[in-house]
Amino acid sequence: MPPVLSRSAPGRPVGRAPPPGTSSPPVSTGIERTTAGTGALVEGSRAPAGHRQGPTGVRAAVPPAVRREAPRPRETTRDVEIGVTVTEYPGGQAPAGRDAPPRPRPVSGPGGEWERPGPRDHHEEPGELPPNRTQAILEATKQVATLLKGAGHPFALAGSVAVYAHGGPDNLQHDADFCVLPEDADAVAATLRDAGLKVYTPPEDWLLKARCLGQDIDLIFRLARQPVTRELLDRADRLSVESVHMPVLSVTDLVASLLTAFTEHHCDFGAVLPIARALREKVDWSRVRRECGADPMPDAFLYLLERLQVVKPEEDSHDGP
Repeated sequence: MPPVLSRSAPGRPVGRAPPPGTSSPPVSTGIERTTAGTGALVEGSRAPAGHRQGPTGVRAAVPPAVRREAPRPRETTRDVEIGVTVTEYPGGQAPAGRDAPPRPRPVSGPGGEWERPGPRDHHEEPGELPPNRTQAILEATKQVATLLKGAGHPFALAGSVAVYAHGGPDNLQHDADFCVLPEDADAVAATLRDAGLKVYTPPEDWLLKARCLGQDIDLIFRLARQPVTRELLDRADRLSVESVHMPVLSVTDLVASLLTAFTEHHCDFGAVLPIARALREKVDWSRVRRECGADPMPDAFLYLLERLQVVKPEEDSHDGP
């Protein structure tokens, strides 16, 4: 290794590195002057502020402008409201380059401003199934039926809960339906209000609505565009719904009401088809044809049931030539 010299006077050596293979410490004079043009200090001398240790054990001068501080710690938190991971930097200044967090996407708003998205409902998550409300709807059904029975109001369970009571599918997702007499609708509403339930009148003129245990209750006094009659309620079957006995529309009246509800704007055969399959042995299909077959949508559904061999085709009653 060539000697490292620092001159206090021309040609006068101040310090020399030890020869190879020896462990003698270098001579230190405590002088902190650098060699001309190299910016190197004498080995063993103290380094002033702004200097760093070089790779050969010699401390080299570093300009203050290029000194780098140790990276400051950053914290990673979870933003529960919008469901993203946010990296927080001390002082609020994010570094440039790869470590910088992505900028938020622009969303439409007043003046084209950047807006933070609001909380998302879990029903809107892609691919997420709706919650199973079957048990909650059944509990609300029992509560309302008990109130109506206690007050002596004539009624009958209808809709999807009635299908369930007759042995049909049990995937309840909407509400509980009760058929009541038109002249008794106000008294039924008063009974439910006295029990603490919220009852209100919707824009539709064929039912009242109520809320029980967080579930919707429909009080129907016009079923399939026809007023609810005492004869309809008298044909109801008395069945057990989750250990509570109550009148339930007969299975034939129930299926007929589902078919009569078909219109050009509401004609979901897929929702009624599994019900017809499950209850086909209990339905008087001849009466269903008499009551509903004249309308094109119910007639098309009955034809579909025949083609799928859910029901037998209607026999031709007229005599041939």
